[in-house]
Parts: sequence; C-alpha cells; structure tokens
Amino acid sequence: MDITKTPIADLSATISYETMQVFVIVMIALVIIMTVVDMIHKKSAKFFYANAEKSKANATKELSTGDKVGIAVSTVVEDVVLSGEFCNFKRRLAHLLTMYGFILFNAMTAIIIFGGAEAAANSLFATLWHLGAVMLAAGGWWFWLFIRVDVAAEGNKWYNISTMDMFSISLIATSTFALIWSYVGGGTGATFILFILSAVSLFGGVLWSKFAHMFFKPFAAYDKRTTKADGSAMNLPTITRDDPEQRARHSMELLVDAPMDMGLGIKREAPKHY
Repeated sequence: MDITKTPIADLSATISYETMQVFVIVMIALVIIMTVVDMIHKKSAKFFYANAEKSKANATKELSTGDKVGIAVSTVVEDVVLSGEFCNFKRRLAHLLTMYGFILFNAMTAIIIFGGAEAAANSLFATLWHLGAVMLAAGGWWFWLFIRVDVAAEGNKWYNISTMDMFSISLIATSTFALIWSYVGGGTGATFILFILSAVSLFGGVLWSKFAHMFFKPFAAYDKRTTKADGSAMNLPTITRDDPEQRARHSMELLVDAPMDMGLGIKREAPKHY
C-alpha cells in the first residue's frame, strides 16, 4: 500500500470529481436532515430550552459574560478536545483515536474530492487520509473488542449486534474498507462498493445511531458547567449528607455517625458493570 497516494486519485478515471462531490454533499445533507428529525423525534431542543429556563429560576448567582466565555473555553478544551468526561484512560484514548481519526479522515476526503486532481496528487493529503483511517479503525476496533459495556455487563459476545451498535459498526466498516480499498490498489471492485455502502450507512443512519449525539454533547457539557457555576445545580437537590437537615431524615439513621469518606466503594475493582 502506498500511503502517499489515495485510491480516490485513480477513481477519478472512472468517476468524475463532480460526481464524487455530489455524493459528499448528499451525505452532508443526510446528516443535517437526520439530525433535525432526531431532534424533533426526541424533543431534544425542547428539553434543553425548558431545562435552561428552569435553571435560570433556580440560579443563585448571575454569571457575567466573562464567566460564560470561561465556561465555554473550559468546555471546548476539557470536554471536547480532551474528552475529559471519560475517567477511564483506555476508554478516553479509544474515544480520542476514533474522534480525531474521523475528523482527519473525512476532512482529507473532502479536501481531495473538492480540490480535484491537484489535491489528489498531494502526498501530504494522502498520508493524512491514511493516518485518519488507521486512527479511526484502531479506535473503533479497540472499543468494539475490548470496551463495549454490554459485553462485560451482560455477558454478550462481541459479535452480538443491535440497532444501537450501528454507529460503531459503520465507523469501523468505513475506515477498514477504506484501508483495504487502498491496499488492493483502488478501483471500483468489491472493496470500493463495501466502502461506499459503509459510508452511506454511517451518514444516512444518523436517526438510528449515536451520530447526532456528537452535536448535542458539547451543548450538554456547557449546560452542566453553567448550572454548576450559577448554583442551579442542574435543577437537582444540593443537600449533602453532612447537612443537619439531611442527617435528620429517617432514611439516614444508619449513616448518621458514618464518616463522609467511606472508601473507594465500587472503584475497588475494574469497571465491568454499568
């Protein structure tokens, strides 16, 4: 396999760049349409708006513009760029490989297709295209074979597939078939067809997958940080176990004299459950 050359360059002899561009535009349109349908179906936007209004009423502190900018920056750096919500290092690394591999692979694909023959001949673009595919495949396979929670929690086999797995399978298939397509020298054979079908499944199956989750996640993380800063605490109770009012509850009788730090608890063992 020559990583300084993508199979897209040779494909242009059979399929024009204009046709490829139309395909990419259709995939982008499918993502947008399916994401909007997903929001309407799950009422995500309505929920966030209602929750935001409730948080304003429960807030104990009014945040300044500087506070909000600082929270936005922290959200981007810690929750988006570094995926800080994952406490498990292996889970975070697999997620980062998948995320940045996905971004790099798709960005290079778009640049090459819309850049035409000149971009397709660029060895740097080709190398980054392969690097993105490898990162995406590595992160995807790692997650599928070793990290999937239902495997450890419910005793299911790695090949047990449900609708929820569509996103992961599509990601793995798209990157894997892209690398195989490049390895066999490109063309419009079986590997190319499998690659295209995988891509259509990935971008066209947003409504049935976790794809739309990627767009909601940053907003949810920002909202969580904001409610913590303004005192609304995600509209949840804030009374802790050492509060006199909390300790006086009947259900707390057995814990009244218990220390606040009660040890590692479930963290004593590796996480193999929800």
